[in-house]
Amino acid sequence: MMQLSLGAVSLIFLSATAYAAEPDPVMMVPKIIEAAGGKDKLLTQFRIKERLAVSADPLAKGNERVSVLVPPTHWWLGKRERVAQDKEPATFLVWAWTLGILVEPKTKLAAIPGIMEGDNPAYGMRVSETVEPTMDMYFDQKTNRLVRIDWRGDSHKFSDWKETNGIGYPARCIGLKKSTGKQWYQTEILELEPLKDLPEGLKR
Repeated sequence: MMQLSLGAVSLIFLSATAYAAEPDPVMMVPKIIEAAGGKDKLLTQFRIKERLAVSADPLAKGNERVSVLVPPTHWWLGKRERVAQDKEPATFLVWAWTLGILVEPKTKLAAIPGIMEGDNPAYGMRVSETVEPTMDMYFDQKTNRLVRIDWRGDSHKFSDWKETNGIGYPARCIGLKKSTGKQWYQTEILELEPLKDLPEGLKR
């Protein structure tokens, strides 16, 4: 009969305890939604003005642009619809940071254990079924706010949370290439407006 040393038993126990302590992502979703203002406040149709810099230089000023979004199915820059015309995948990132993907019934979630974001403990969840490839989302353990999304070889770090009409959202995002860790874009939301109706000339 195989015998284990006290140290091996302790290691197994600690590993099992750590695994068991990982929060159930399905149980965490209501807390995440509440931290952003509640389900009724989630952004499903809105306009943003942002300053985008596609550059490795963190001091790059970038350019301002205005988008109207209905994630994940529509994204207009002016009259150009980026999903239908450009097959723009970033609409799924918008759907994720607005948290709509988490309340979609078809979405499947799995826990990602042992996560640190900078110096702060975080919990992660792997999102599948409604996005391809799978997407990893990470949330601060204290605030339940989104801090990072890893998807399609990139890491997107979120910060500078703001509130408009009771809606909480990360106003700043920096995109990094996971293969090199180098920045390739940064964006800052300057203005955000939920929309009851789409602007004239835009149709879902």
